[in-house]
Amino acid sequence: MALAGFLILLVFLIMALLAPYLSPHDPWELGVPYLPPGKGHPLGTNDIGQDLLSELIYGARVSLFIGFFAALLATVVGTALGLLAGYLRGAVEELLMRLADVFLLIPTLPLVIVLIAYLKPSLWNLIITIALLGWAGTARVVRSRVLQIREMPFVTSARALGGGSFYIMFCHILPNTAEVVLAKASLAVAGAMLTEAGISFLGLGDPTQKSWGMMLHYAFTHGGIVNGYWWWYLPPVLCISLAVLGFVLLGYAGINPRGSGQILLGGGDFFGSCAERTRDPG
Repeated sequence: MALAGFLILLVFLIMALLAPYLSPHDPWELGVPYLPPGKGHPLGTNDIGQDLLSELIYGARVSLFIGFFAALLATVVGTALGLLAGYLRGAVEELLMRLADVFLLIPTLPLVIVLIAYLKPSLWNLIITIALLGWAGTARVVRSRVLQIREMPFVTSARALGGGSFYIMFCHILPNTAEVVLAKASLAVAGAMLTEAGISFLGLGDPTQKSWGMMLHYAFTHGGIVNGYWWWYLPPVLCISLAVLGFVLLGYAGINPRGSGQILLGGGDFFGSCAERTRDPG
């Protein structure tokens, strides 16, 4: 499962990194509109004559960029708050988890539409908005993992030896949440890409950038779907679906690893090596 997801994403990553060398035309170059797939334009052209294959290749850059950075911000915030809530407990946990519940109850897409419509449509506004509404799920998952780890003997030993809260959280507990965090991050990238595609399809994406969502928007608003120009709207739909599938496969492979779980135990020297991978005796 993980290998299949990795190979799918590797194709799109190569497409994004080598876009200037793989695209047959400049995606902004104008030409003959509404050309069907043929020689010179393998996927035809859009309503102003821009090559659709070149748009599709360059669109991988923007869609993956938004997905990665929105997921990165959401994962960092969610992991930090989940770690604090799970270890400190008490009023801190109650406050952070109730805040997470509020964000989980908010309908994500309508609120993103409102925020993007209020702000100027741009790449970074879209990333920040998606990340702002996407951290709560990671926070709750990390908190559950931390609640399990904080009662283990090696954490109790570190606490008895005088280890401070932040030392124990970041040196002993955080490494043991890595597989959960990475799995949630993979799923967060998939969710961010779907959100970006939906927002761009509604016309609230950055019009100065080429993305798969913006290709769908222009295909819908300029007659591509009505007139049955499948070469305009079907390729970006397939690319979005495959990219999301790749991240989902990686995420589920991380959530369900083969074999028994492993715990990173603290090293013998309190101020020395932070962790050593050993088999969980449980």
